[in-house]
Amino acid sequence: MEIRYITPADDRMAISRVYEESWKHAYKGIIPQDYLDSIPEGSWATVLENPDWSTLVCVDHGSIVGTSSFCKSRFNQFDGQGEIISIYLLPDYMGKGFGKALLESALAELKKQGYKDVFLWVLEENLGARHFYEKEGFSATDDDLNDNIGGKDLREIRYIYGG
Repeated sequence: MEIRYITPADDRMAISRVYEESWKHAYKGIIPQDYLDSIPEGSWATVLENPDWSTLVCVDHGSIVGTSSFCKSRFNQFDGQGEIISIYLLPDYMGKGFGKALLESALAELKKQGYKDVFLWVLEENLGARHFYEKEGFSATDDDLNDNIGGKDLREIRYIYGG
């Protein structure tokens, strides 16, 4: 396994496929199935070019199997903090240590960028992700966001890193 920054040579469609497959797996039963089924191929390809974000990829035997994006807080009330925007893996790589390695790399990179405090948002109903982040040193806060994905009202909980 190799974790490194995204390069111009990396296939954006392959990285987008990680998002797409991860969403369809991790959010099954949380986000409406018709919405998940309708996610078009390449949906996240252009998002990866956001100049305000840093993006890592996790490569296993030459294939991109995971990705994480992070940046300075996108929220004024959390100014001066680092934010992990996403961590996604292909379903076959979940639960095998790849997510932990990707998370640790993102945290290390945010620390190098000067962020002492780091947070992320998790869908309240995504108990698997919440358990993972808690096991890795994150704690839930009282901060939340209301969201609507695929016509369903959802709540996101802010987690802060205590490591």
